[in-house]
Amino acid sequence: MSQDDDQITVYSDYVCPFCYLGRQSLEMYQASREQPLEIDWHPFDLRSQKRGPDGEIDNSVDDGKDEEYYDQVRQNVAQLKQQYDADEMLSLDDLPDVDSLDAQVASYYVKTEYPDQWLAFDEAVFEALWVDGRDVGDVDVLADLAGDVGLAGEEIREAVADEELRDRLHELFTDAQRDRITGVPTFAYDDHAARGAVPPEHLERLIET
Repeated sequence: MSQDDDQITVYSDYVCPFCYLGRQSLEMYQASREQPLEIDWHPFDLRSQKRGPDGEIDNSVDDGKDEEYYDQVRQNVAQLKQQYDADEMLSLDDLPDVDSLDAQVASYYVKTEYPDQWLAFDEAVFEALWVDGRDVGDVDVLADLAGDVGLAGEEIREAVADEELRDRLHELFTDAQRDRITGVPTFAYDDHAARGAVPPEHLERLIET
């Protein structure tokens, strides 16, 4: 897939700790560049296996991830927090149980209608969850975050309630699966991709070689 030389595609979900850490790595790489890379964000529903027909999250659904898996996640997160100077990041055990769907609807709306303000909103959502421990699945929180970056909170409330926007988001989730995106974060550039919270030097190789 050909794309703008100054644009990187990023598949992510706000509830993924490695998506937050991956963005810290991308920020570190961006600081080494003369020209910043634009982020072409694509949403991904990390909890789709647990999402019921009415959109609710059913935590009783077996997704094959046991306590040993989560212990390994905690270890990896701790290591990357140190590597990427993300000491302010909360531990997984300190986070609220969040469904990111509404946050992704809101983010998609901002990206579509206010592209120049999307990055600020996106970063605000990540920080609200992973630094402040706020429930970004709460429309009141999303409206507050919108206000913080100069957007109208009421617009965000209307966007989150818009069924057409939700349908479009689900189409984008399907598109990601069709593009063989199986996990997040995934960074894509031209015909190459890197999955996971890879270090800045890995992103440099992806973009510049």
